[in-house]
Parts: sequence; structure tokens; C-alpha cells
Amino acid sequence: MPTHSLGPTSLSRRDFLKRSAMATAIAATGPALLSACGSGPAAGGGGAGSMTFLSLLPLETLSMSPELLAVAGGHFAGHGLDVTLQPVKGSPQAMQTLISGVGPVTRLGQIDVMTAAAESQQPVVNIGTLSRGSSVRIVYSKQNPLEKPEDFLGKTIGVPSEAGTSSKVVSLVLANAGLDPERTPRQVTGLTPGTFNLVQQGRIAGYAASIDTANIVTSQHEDAGVFDPGTVVKADSQIYVSAKDVLRKDPDTLRAFMAGIHDALTEFVADENFDKTIATLREKYSFATLDDDKIARASLGMMRELWTGGDPSKPLLVTDEAAWLAGYEELTAAGQAEPGGDAASWFDNSLLPTTKA
Repeated sequence: MPTHSLGPTSLSRRDFLKRSAMATAIAATGPALLSACGSGPAAGGGGAGSMTFLSLLPLETLSMSPELLAVAGGHFAGHGLDVTLQPVKGSPQAMQTLISGVGPVTRLGQIDVMTAAAESQQPVVNIGTLSRGSSVRIVYSKQNPLEKPEDFLGKTIGVPSEAGTSSKVVSLVLANAGLDPERTPRQVTGLTPGTFNLVQQGRIAGYAASIDTANIVTSQHEDAGVFDPGTVVKADSQIYVSAKDVLRKDPDTLRAFMAGIHDALTEFVADENFDKTIATLREKYSFATLDDDKIARASLGMMRELWTGGDPSKPLLVTDEAAWLAGYEELTAAGQAEPGGDAASWFDNSLLPTTKA
């Protein structure tokens, strides 16, 4: 089944032309191009440097709002970085591309990192936790509801990539309920609101989507329902990930990147109604969920709850060791990750801005 995506008109013409040219060059020259244009060093907070952020998501979603605001609001630039946001096809490719050295940072699910580190000792490390809960939503039709794990059995679920984060989240939902994940087929589909047509046609029972996509689908279709895997799954946090080699050789670039993200998140947290942040994003970007005031505010509000864990007084991006280790225990108990790994060595908070008391 083909992957659906938002059309090029959802971005500004300048950004679309830039992305199209880069994509064409990548196709022609392969990973070497991104290596060349991607990861120059950044000197502390004032030096000039460039790097590529590997996005497992398309850029036309508010799930990318921290990175989008860090670019549009000048937060990366304020720390000496010129960051290119480069979409890749799902978490498996993001992991592979990261390890190959194409870009120094990506964002993945905790599940992906823990399974990779435990099973094949992939040299990756969590350098900051963005979402303290699941940012995946399963959109379904109320005529064929997916309200609890048992409802997923024998039904095909659309996911954006094979063996990616969303597919693993579905597996964990089932495994945590004592059900066999193999009894729920997966089909690669798109992430967009239009994919709901496949649900209405009965070709799939539901599909994984971002929070803002789920919100726009429910606003457009009375028969649409949404399942939050976070009601069942604990280990589905979103984290920023780098390779251990980059952490050793170029920590300043990673530190500058995380400082830019921290500044963007701080702006979102302080902007009660998101008036300023939405206006800043719209100066550079245009896509369906950003352009709709109601959807944008509702989605950013839900995401802010995940970024802060419901407590804005707690430091942003810091990985809580107890929660991290509990996530690994959940994965191993469900048979989704190999036991015996040193999960405490798979995260590093040292690159985050120092939190003032």
C-alpha cells in the first residue's frame, strides 16, 4: 500500500524548493551528501556550525513543533547552529542513518532505543527526554472501535513503517494485556488525515497518527475515535538520540542542539494560549494542523502536558532514571526487549542546559 503524505503546498515555496533540491541530491549521491552538509562542529554558544537533524516524521506536523520553533524562532541560531531538518522514512531508517554518521541527532521512541541497545548493542544514547508519555494515537471508526487491547486482535492496524515505533507500541499494548502481538497484522500506511478513508473503507481497522492528525480527523469525521496507547504503555516516551561516537567526539554540537530545543520548549511552556509561538511558526511554515487555530492550540496543549509530564516546575528534557529503568522492565516483561541490558548506561543528561534553582 502506498504511503500517503501531505502535498508540497503545505510548506512555504522556499522551504519546499529547498527540501526538494536536497531530496533530489540525496537520491543521486547517497548518504555522502548529508555527511558533507550535515555535521560541522558548533563552538559552545557563539560559534558557527551546521548540522542535520534526522526526523522520522514528516515536517508537516505539530509533533515536530519543538524543532520547527527552534528553527523559526532562532533558538538554534542563538546557540551557533544552522540546523537542517531532514525527514527520513520512519524510525528504522532514522536509527540506521544516525549510526552511519549522516546526522548527529534524531528523535526516536524509548522502545526503539531500548530494543536496539539490548538486542544488538547499537551504539546509541538518549541525550534528552522530550515526551513523558505516548505521543502516538490510534485513529479508528466508532463503528469498529479500538477502545481496549482486546479490540485489536485479528484487526489490521496501519503504521508508518515496518518495525517502527508505532508498530512496537501496538505490540506492547497487546503484550501488556497478555495477548499475542502476532495476532494483529500491520500494514504500512500514511500518517495524514486522509488515511482515515482507508478505515472507513474497511481496509484497515485503525492507524497510528500524531496527536494533531488525530485531532483534525475527529474534527472532520463524527465517526472517528482515538485510542491513546499511553493508557496502557509506560515505555513510549520520545527521546533525542545520538551515537556514542558523536557524544565522545563532538559534544559541543549536541549541547548546542539541546540548548536550542530547551529554549523552544521553554517558550511553548510560557506561552499560555500559544499566540506568540503559533505566529512564529506560521512566519516560516504552513500546513493543515498549524493553520487551523483550534486544532493547533488543542494539539500544542496536549503536547505541552507530555513535555512537562503535567508539572511545568520540573526541568524539561531531563531523563528520570527511575522511569527509564521502569520502561525497560516493562519491555522485558512483555518479551519486547532482551533482558540483562545495562539500561542505566543508555541515557546521558550531561548535555542538557543547567537548570537554575
